[in-house]
Amino acid sequence: QVQLVESGGGLVQAGGSLRLSCAASGRAFSINTMGWYRQAPGKQRELVATSTSSSSTNYADSVKGRFTISRDNAKNTVYLQMNSLKPEDTAVYYCYANIRESFSHPRDYWGRGTQVTVSS
Repeated sequence: QVQLVESGGGLVQAGGSLRLSCAASGRAFSINTMGWYRQAPGKQRELVATSTSSSSTNYADSVKGRFTISRDNAKNTVYLQMNSLKPEDTAVYYCYANIRESFSHPRDYWGRGTQVTVSS
């Protein structure tokens, strides 16, 4: 079964940077879109950034110009470089991937989440 494992969260001061990573593992699968969502306390989960298999990207307006999503398809890994972090970026960040396993239809997978805390 496919699993998504995130790393790279933590505590940082406002204006600082963090880099999140998410690696997909399992047997015999192909990945379509990968990306990141986040959920702050008391708020709904929201899209941060996505990247298609052809590396077309999409960003939330709130992170444009500060965050960069990238993929290493050979490693089945997606990254999120977060610069100029703000306290309002504080949230649990979830990795997302749309994956097709052998002989199956594509389905959505989620990581367990990694906490990002930005102090003012």
